[in-house]
Amino acid sequence: MQNILIEALILDWAGTVVDYGSVAPTSIFVEAFKKAYNFEISMDEARVPMGMGKWDHIRALGKLPSVRGRWLEQFGHAMTNEQIDEIYNTFMPLQKAKVAERAQPIPDVMPVLNSLKNQGIKLGSCSGYPREVMEVLVPAAAAYGYKPDCYVCSDDLAARSRPGPWMALQNVIELGIKSVFNCVKVDDSTPGIEEGINAGMWTVGLALTGNAVGTTQEEWQALSGNEQQALRSKAVEELTCAGAHFVIDSLAMIEPVLQEINNRLIAGERP
Repeated sequence: MQNILIEALILDWAGTVVDYGSVAPTSIFVEAFKKAYNFEISMDEARVPMGMGKWDHIRALGKLPSVRGRWLEQFGHAMTNEQIDEIYNTFMPLQKAKVAERAQPIPDVMPVLNSLKNQGIKLGSCSGYPREVMEVLVPAAAAYGYKPDCYVCSDDLAARSRPGPWMALQNVIELGIKSVFNCVKVDDSTPGIEEGINAGMWTVGLALTGNAVGTTQEEWQALSGNEQQALRSKAVEELTCAGAHFVIDSLAMIEPVLQEINNRLIAGERP
């Protein structure tokens, strides 16, 4: 890109750069509920609040009508903070054990990120994972060559995490960015897109590689063309309704979008 005004990409982790399908956190929520309270939730239910900090995610699951109804039937009362704590404390060691297994970058993403870094664009990152999980994931991803310029975790800040702007804005501080509107927030979940909007950034939603579709690459490839199109359309609608300025299939396809954003910045447009 010529006359680069974009200063940084603020990237999510699971489903955006690593862990095609955002499988690691989703499966562990199901396991943690089962292990802590012998309570069943589905993978689809586990995905609904994806992108939020993990304690907040568990609380949000407890408020889902389907989950809340079954919880009331099984326990006779709504989910309490103490029960959320118990599920969270069960979740954490399970997640730490699993996350490194899903640290491989999504296909074709690393050449694009390396090209952008060579053009002087900084790579920030933030996640719904707390720091103790990220301290496992970050070196595992680095072994595959992914090394963002900074990362911010869901429990790093006093303010609650997504969809609030705080993690994205902490990236701005740590990277020394001049203007938030020169940043592009890239995410595969509704709370992550809302985070970028609330931070005053351009936002790019990823339809296929993360939570919006929620399949592994192998599962995706096994689907029929009609099944793929239905899932893609639903994901695009979900991310667009969340406010994404652009929606693409994968981070590997972002360079033309960044050129368009750069052109709009040159023309004086703001997100």
